[in-house]
Amino acid sequence: MSDTGFGTGKVVVNRAMSLDGFIAGPDHAMDWIAEHLTAAEVPEVMAATGAMLIGRGTYEVAKRMADQDTAYDGGAQFVLTHKPPAEPDPTVTFLTCGLEEAVATARSAADGKNLEILGADVAAQCLRRGLVDEILVYVLPVLLGDGVRFSPPSLGRIDLEPFSNTQSGAITTLRFRVRKQARPSDS
Repeated sequence: MSDTGFGTGKVVVNRAMSLDGFIAGPDHAMDWIAEHLTAAEVPEVMAATGAMLIGRGTYEVAKRMADQDTAYDGGAQFVLTHKPPAEPDPTVTFLTCGLEEAVATARSAADGKNLEILGADVAAQCLRRGLVDEILVYVLPVLLGDGVRFSPPSLGRIDLEPFSNTQSGAITTLRFRVRKQARPSDS
């Protein structure tokens, strides 16, 4: 294992981001990510990830992108939603429980590996409640101008400690530890 925290069973917000701070473009478009970042470029992240907790919106975008060969093996997939889809998806477990229970369920399934948090809303909720250990950001060489921001304005201040930054081709990877502090819970 490397000294950057892979494989230690952490809760990691994993994001690809445009240089101007968007994790999705207008209409939640994420096709621009596959133009710059593929699973083949992050094998150590995939190997360190045992499960993913995904927001429903991100799940729906990923389903639309399925034909673009953007497969990413991050282990068991859990989708946190208020309403599961009418048609079940055998590759996903839909959770309708509270956030803390969803994180605990997915973390247990990760079996000692990292739990990856994907989705703007789910990630913000996890950060707000102090459930995140690290943030991993792939900064991609594109300006989107509009879309879904890295974090919502309502998130508030979260103090971070940078511990790794690397450049591989056109991709800059930034890693931060989340400094733990008491957070009020959402109601």
